[in-house]
Amino acid sequence: MSFISYLINGISLGSVYAIIALGYTMVYGIAKMLNFAHGDVIMVGAFTIFTAMGQANLPPAVAVLISIVVCTVLGVVIERIAYRPLRGTAPLAVLITAIGVSYFLQNVALLRFGANSKSFTSVVGVKPLSLANGELIITGETLVTIISGVVIVIVLTLFVRKTKPGQAMLAVSEDKDAAKLMGVNVNGTIALTFAIGSALAAIAGALLCSAYPSLSPYTGSMPGIKGFVAAVFGGIGSIPGAMIGGILLGVIEILSKAYISSQLADAIVFAVLIIVLLVKPTGILGRNINEKV
Repeated sequence: MSFISYLINGISLGSVYAIIALGYTMVYGIAKMLNFAHGDVIMVGAFTIFTAMGQANLPPAVAVLISIVVCTVLGVVIERIAYRPLRGTAPLAVLITAIGVSYFLQNVALLRFGANSKSFTSVVGVKPLSLANGELIITGETLVTIISGVVIVIVLTLFVRKTKPGQAMLAVSEDKDAAKLMGVNVNGTIALTFAIGSALAAIAGALLCSAYPSLSPYTGSMPGIKGFVAAVFGGIGSIPGAMIGGILLGVIEILSKAYISSQLADAIVFAVLIIVLLVKPTGILGRNINEKV
């Protein structure tokens, strides 16, 4: 029964990684850039909830909604100020800028909230589920996280495939110049991608800090890196791949902590990633893209 419990916890943690990975995979798939400040947007979303619930005494649902709005606006502002002027320049310039934005957000949080960890109040009000005569208990946070991950992937997939903005995203991901000639607003489409990715970061922050109730200016750093690993693992640019990569990553991490070593768990996760990329460099659901010359 303990293995099943570890497996469920792994799927729950993996669902958070998957939601984070979706932000990476959408931005890379459409804008062809890696937003390494994404993990810190998660932290901003969590601190927004912390402030809304702790200081303004707002209900959890309202606090989460405010967090989504704040992170969405933040994502659009970051894209407009930091990334759009560098579009078309060397990828290294964008990477350095992303790192700079990441440190900027961390230091703003340090100035506002200090370096000490804060206790985060869960936004999930669902009661635990007891199975097998009480031998297996699934927390409300676990249930909500898994369901949220599945719903988000389904909705996002339908949005990209069935809506006009989603079709514009696919067009921009294939060829920005051709999409522009066909009347697609490339700048608006990329801004919308950042907005969606940042909104997902707010949701990920709420779920992550509800399951692991500790919050600091560095809260989003490691989950952000693991979300990127999950995106690469599943095939960056693929929405289903982000979900698969995230869940596999979460399961491997939890099982490694349970059966091998909690100190070696991260090393094992990255070692598995290296092995997968050696066998299939594009990731599980990734595809090779032929460059036109």
